[in-house]
Amino acid sequence: MAQSTFDRRRVNGPEESFPPVFDDEDDGGLGWVAMRNRGAEDIRPIFLQPGLVSQANGSAYIETENTKLACAVYGPRQSKTTTYSERGRLNVEVKFAPFSCVRRRAPLRDAEDRAVAIAVHQSIVSSICLELFPKSTIDVFIVVIENDGTEGCIASGSIAASTALADAGIEMLGLVASCSASVRGDEIRLDPVEKEVAAADGTVILACMPALSSVTNVYQSGRVSAQGALKCMELCQGRCIDVHAVMAQSLLSSRASMP
Repeated sequence: MAQSTFDRRRVNGPEESFPPVFDDEDDGGLGWVAMRNRGAEDIRPIFLQPGLVSQANGSAYIETENTKLACAVYGPRQSKTTTYSERGRLNVEVKFAPFSCVRRRAPLRDAEDRAVAIAVHQSIVSSICLELFPKSTIDVFIVVIENDGTEGCIASGSIAASTALADAGIEMLGLVASCSASVRGDEIRLDPVEKEVAAADGTVILACMPALSSVTNVYQSGRVSAQGALKCMELCQGRCIDVHAVMAQSLLSSRASMP
C-alpha cells in the first residue's frame, strides 16, 4: 500500500499550488511608466522639522514619502589633534538603521554608508565658513530611518545637514538645497525612487546654494550624455529654489515657536 503524504500534525497546503507573483519582479520595462503617480518634473512633498534633538547643538528631521532621515550637529568644539589648523574640520557620518531597507542591514558601516557620507560632505562643506573655527571640528551625524534609494538619501541628507547647521547657529554662506534626477533614453524624471533608479540609464544629483546661484556639488552615475546631464542640472537647479524656500520657512517657524 502506498504511503500517504498527509500529515495530521501540520496544516497541509493544497495539492496544487503556484508560486506567488511580487510587484518588484521584472515587468519588461513597464515599471518605468507605472511606478510614478506624479509629473516627471515634480518632486516628492517635503516635511522638514529643525530642532528635533534637544541634546545636539542643531538638528533636523526630513521626510520625503518613503525616505526618512534624522540629522544632528555637534560643535564647533576643540579638535583632539595636536597640530594647529587655521581652518575648522567638518566630519560627516551616515548610518543606516537595520530596519531602513528591505534587506536587513548589519549595524556595522559598509561602503554605502561611506559613499553617502562623502557625497553629503562635498555638498555642504563649501557653504560653511570653516576659517572662522580654527583648531575646531564640526560633527554631523545622519541616521537613515527609511531608505528609498541612495540618490534620495544623498539629496535629503544634504538638505537635513544644511538645515541642522543653520539651526546650530554656525556661520554659513547660504543654505544648501539638493535634488536628484534619473535619465532613461530621452526622458528625465526628478527625485526618483529606488525602483526608478534601478530602471534608469543614469542619475544626476545636484547640490547648490540658490541664494548665491552657486553649485556646490554634482554627482553623476550610470550612462548620461553631456546634453542630458546639463538638462538634469538645469531642472534640478529650478527645483532647488523651491526646496530652499521650504528650508528657510521651516527655520523661521522653528525660531518663532521658541519661547
